[in-house]
Amino acid sequence: MPNPDPTPIDYRVDSIGAARQGTNPDVLARMQTGWAVIGSNQHLPGYCLLIHDGTADHLSDLPRPARLAFMHDLILLGEAVEQACRTTDPAFWRINYEVLGNSWPHLHAHIHPRYLWEPDHLRTGPIHLYGPTRPIPRTPPRPAKRPPARRNHKSTE
Repeated sequence: MPNPDPTPIDYRVDSIGAARQGTNPDVLARMQTGWAVIGSNQHLPGYCLLIHDGTADHLSDLPRPARLAFMHDLILLGEAVEQACRTTDPAFWRINYEVLGNSWPHLHAHIHPRYLWEPDHLRTGPIHLYGPTRPIPRTPPRPAKRPPARRNHKSTE
């Protein structure tokens, strides 16, 4: 539901409010349970989040049908990220999913693409091994591509 207040919400302060208002530039798509958002720190190319549109802190705060819907959205987003990463980088390896909430007490999930070009000691471990700044080796340069069109995605299942 869009915010009727015409004053734009700063997405860096209130990413959910800005998404509801339609002013969050990181939103890729509206999902059934929230928003698919490109990660502001592309520590690994294609990093995205699914941000729940509601007040839940934990997945277990939701009734079972809503939990299943959130996880379904997470799967759909992961499949889209996988397809995009596999298409643009032949060294794409796999997708890792995380639902944490330790530093932001709002239900959200992380989608981390992983690549064969990552150093072995980092590629085979959890993403936090990169550290807080997560410097990564540079991938080979690629021709610039147009970003995908933003669209709403609502499950019909």
